[in-house]
Amino acid sequence: MKILITGGAGYIGSTICSALKDHGHTPIILDSLVTGREEFTHGHIFYQGDIGDPEAVKLVFEEHPDIFATIHCAALIVVPESVTRPFEYYRENVVKSMHFFHQLAELGYPRVVFSSSAAIYDVVPNFMVTEDSPLKPNSPYSRTKYMMEMVLKDFSHAYSLKGIALRYFNPIGADPQLRSGMHIKEPSHILGKLVEVALGVSPVSNITGTNWPTRDGTGIRDYIHVWDLALAHIKAVENFDDVIEKDADPVTPYVVINLGTGKGVTVREMVNAFEHVHGKVIPTREQEPRPGDVAGAYANANKARELLGWGAEQPIEKGIEDALRWGEIRDEILDY
Repeated sequence: MKILITGGAGYIGSTICSALKDHGHTPIILDSLVTGREEFTHGHIFYQGDIGDPEAVKLVFEEHPDIFATIHCAALIVVPESVTRPFEYYRENVVKSMHFFHQLAELGYPRVVFSSSAAIYDVVPNFMVTEDSPLKPNSPYSRTKYMMEMVLKDFSHAYSLKGIALRYFNPIGADPQLRSGMHIKEPSHILGKLVEVALGVSPVSNITGTNWPTRDGTGIRDYIHVWDLALAHIKAVENFDDVIEKDADPVTPYVVINLGTGKGVTVREMVNAFEHVHGKVIPTREQEPRPGDVAGAYANANKARELLGWGAEQPIEKGIEDALRWGEIRDEILDY
């Protein structure tokens, strides 16, 4: 099958492209390269263009009329940045996506797999969330994801769209074959910071927030290997129609699925696991939470197993190992 991946030159999008290709499918990338990397498009069909440009989108479908589904990954994703640049985040993530979804409906390409986020969940007493848990997005970034879920749901009711929103938890690691990985030069997430310290790029890794109501005071996350995440997308597109038929409301073909390991890991536990894999102590510094930070959550992943036949397989140590391997060669692959 041919699958369009918007944002296919990004960290997660590029990994999805590799997984699709490995499973006999043909990924087609549409990416503006504002944050994506051209190096990640090599070996794939690639269109440099913006999802907000209707002519660029139309060209892709004119040249590939047999596209089966669209995986929509294109978005700005840095939480602290979204707090200081909300206009850009609402424009890129909401306004452009809204026009893009409407164009898909008009062109007659109804199947959409949307990259959503577990950041939209409210904090619940035991931190484990199901797809029906209360929502409370606390940053402009997470609010854009929540808004686009609502847009996709409403469009699926009103127009000829069908949507599967995959709520990602916390991707870590890299493509196991090191074809791609985290490419942001100054990562804001904990594993990226730990890799920088391990490789001598930074002297210390910050632990932001130590007074959350968790077992050790640090935030709790569900760290999922990016390759496991990519494989879930293969299942989503291969079983798209069955998922909609089994789980969607008859008048609104729209489904939400958590993608996580089902295990909660605190930030301090992540640091300990990293030190175990790396074999050295990592200097850390405790700081106040960043703007937009929350205590966190981890997934109840039962629905993904039931509907997709998918479950995360890679342990956190494998994600750390692959992140370190990628960090060692990243600058050889990416031309900064």
